[in-house]
Amino acid sequence: MNVLLVPPLEPPRAAELDNTPEAMQRAVGGPIQAIYPFEEPVALICHEEGKLVGLPLNRCLRLDNGEIYDIVAGTFFLCAAPPDSEDFESLTPEQLERYRCRFARPEIYL
Repeated sequence: MNVLLVPPLEPPRAAELDNTPEAMQRAVGGPIQAIYPFEEPVALICHEEGKLVGLPLNRCLRLDNGEIYDIVAGTFFLCAAPPDSEDFESLTPEQLERYRCRFARPEIYL
């Protein structure tokens, strides 16, 4: 599946992953967690224990007013998560570009 891979301190990039738990775990470096912070059916897949194991802080998640409500630790990726499905799918080219722009700037946290 075509995903947007977002490593800490690096620009996001399109990547192709097998749609298997093992491939997803390799991409994030451990057990995966899917969160759904967007209005459209797109999942953010990250390391389930990233903050607990001290992975570097990566990108923040913001409310509509710009306020930060969470920070993702470690590498994560975005993929499509169709409603009423337990499977993940490829992002469309439009989604890849939109989220690439959204997460384009690496962030440093003090």
